[in-house]
Amino acid sequence: MSIRSLLFVPGARPERFDKAMAAGADRVCIDLEDAVPPDQKAAARAATLDWLAAQPPSAAVGVRINGLGTVEGLRDLVALAESEARPALLMLPKTGHAEEIRIVRSVLGDAAPPLWPIVESAGALRAAWDIAAAPGVQGVLFGGADYSADLGVTLDWEPLFLARSTLAAACANAGIELLEVPHIDVKDEAGLDAGTRRVKALGFSGRACIHPSQVATVNQVFSPTEAEIAQARRVLEAFDAAGGAAALLDGKLIEAPVIRSAQRVLARAPLA
Repeated sequence: MSIRSLLFVPGARPERFDKAMAAGADRVCIDLEDAVPPDQKAAARAATLDWLAAQPPSAAVGVRINGLGTVEGLRDLVALAESEARPALLMLPKTGHAEEIRIVRSVLGDAAPPLWPIVESAGALRAAWDIAAAPGVQGVLFGGADYSADLGVTLDWEPLFLARSTLAAACANAGIELLEVPHIDVKDEAGLDAGTRRVKALGFSGRACIHPSQVATVNQVFSPTEAEIAQARRVLEAFDAAGGAAALLDGKLIEAPVIRSAQRVLARAPLA
């Protein structure tokens, strides 16, 4: 099942780690980057790795390190390589090219978790196809806030439409997941719902969250309904009954694109 929701929790607030895990998100991501002040980086890194090392292998908790172009990012990577911690995913902010993916995998070796580069600049968008297709990449997060700042535009839909469409195509081509930037107004439930539905329609597979209250809405939007699941099963049953050939269901033609759509629905179903 793909990741519908990913909840960020500040690495400088270890008392919130367990609470974040209970929020219902598909993944929790401890943030060592933007959520941690410079003078707390070392303490947050140590607390995060110690806490992760004590978790069972099944814990769905990842880490966002600092950018590899910074001293703190390099310290994060070395500390992770030397730690007993095994995060469920590793987010790489400010990723500018696919070579950074190779470097991380080279340092971490067999212990490298699934990688999630964050595309958040005009230069990174140009390299998005190579980044998405790099070995070890499970998905991409669209860093819309930094991207909009890089371009000098607002976070409105129109200025970011090209970036979102480009990333959707790049990730679909690579067969990986794509998460939307968090909705920054935690009290704007209507805006969260509407914006999440728009990116889902564009091809995104999930969305990051910055507050536990956002998780339920994001999960609901990215979860197929019972009716959608039932119809997807009918499509596959009709296709199988036809021996894998084109068939008709309710007067409509069932062929390869319809089959792929039905399979995608079932892949996102909790009990599929």
